[in-house]
Amino acid sequence: MIASWAQATASAATSQVSMGPGAPTFPLWPPQHRGCPATSDDAMQWPLGIGYDLARVDPALFDQAPGPGLDRWQPLLPPLAPGLSMGEGGTPLIDAPAMAEWLGLPRDALLLKDESRNPTHSHKDRLNLCTVSAALAVGAPGICVASSGNHGLAAAAYAARAGLPAVVVTGAGGQPAFRAWWRALGAEVLTVAPEQRWPLLNRIVAETGFHPVSNLTRFHTGHPFGPEGYKTIAYELFLQLGRAAPAMVVVPTGYGEMLYGIHKGFQELRALGLLDRTPRIVSAEPAVRGPLARALAGNLPAVEVAPAPGRAAGIMCTVNSWRGVVAVRDSGGLGLTAREESIAEARTRLATSGSWQEYSGVAGLAALREALADGRLAAPADGPVVVLLTSAGIKDIQAEDLAPLAPDTPAAIEATLARLREGRAA
Repeated sequence: MIASWAQATASAATSQVSMGPGAPTFPLWPPQHRGCPATSDDAMQWPLGIGYDLARVDPALFDQAPGPGLDRWQPLLPPLAPGLSMGEGGTPLIDAPAMAEWLGLPRDALLLKDESRNPTHSHKDRLNLCTVSAALAVGAPGICVASSGNHGLAAAAYAARAGLPAVVVTGAGGQPAFRAWWRALGAEVLTVAPEQRWPLLNRIVAETGFHPVSNLTRFHTGHPFGPEGYKTIAYELFLQLGRAAPAMVVVPTGYGEMLYGIHKGFQELRALGLLDRTPRIVSAEPAVRGPLARALAGNLPAVEVAPAPGRAAGIMCTVNSWRGVVAVRDSGGLGLTAREESIAEARTRLATSGSWQEYSGVAGLAALREALADGRLAAPADGPVVVLLTSAGIKDIQAEDLAPLAPDTPAAIEATLARLREGRAA
């Protein structure tokens, strides 16, 4: 039984469409949580997207300002639960001339889309508005998610707003800031070995009927409604750039849901007659893993890589998704990676310009700088480069950073004052 509000919204969503061979379609309800049931097998699991009747969408939808609240885009999203929005979206687009110079671009060629301004300070709020709405629509008793950080945080926040219990399944050794935040929002937190997260999540779904808002399969398929929320980044960029598309969008990439959503959003703008071209979509992964870059290089739908350690915990994936391949390939983009030292340097450099991001959040800047330096990319001549910043740096705080502060000694205070009088930076 689907909630009456979900059947009476202005959404033009009509179906779930397989991204697998033959693109079979399925009813919009209920969401398919394990990929395409007709084409997936043990070797490859194909995700589903959402199909729309674009003839029902008035292009005048884009005469509005790109402010907060994704319900403003309801015709081009799956049904959103009334009152669930927390003002997500509408994030600023910031010029960054100093960062452009550091990257090797002209000073006016770079714009930063700062997703850390969302309610839980990451891009994941856009996805979870859609997935928690789906949980409410089908009458689920709660939601569950496997997450190392931002996804679980956004899921817990929207579940709390919806009055639903939430379970976050996480791996040992994660950032303490997330654990404190999940629990503050009322979520049950279960900590297991990393390889046990998805078996436990599957068990929770089977035994409780909780609605999964993250992946359940080996190769990422995820919730079919989730990437739809990321399309709104494309809608906002279109309006923020004066009804135009950038030349390129560079996206820190884990499973590629945001990558794909942005690409799909620009495709819809073109299908509605509002754009005559769409931007190149460029992924940015940590080089220590980089499954999407490897899949693209090998012309493969998906690959699995070893779980090597790295700083950018939020995008340290061992498998890619087919969605990411589609976004990069079909846009004429590129799959980039960034070395650990490049990610750390980008985070420090950006902070000197006033924005402190997670290591994951600056992967796009780091990968772009490497690619411009070695000639894999050149500064585009047909518009600006937009780089996504994804999450606030405070989430990377470790336990040792949270220890109580001891008073500075008089000698240390005098040394600091002396340095300041002399005009020397720390």
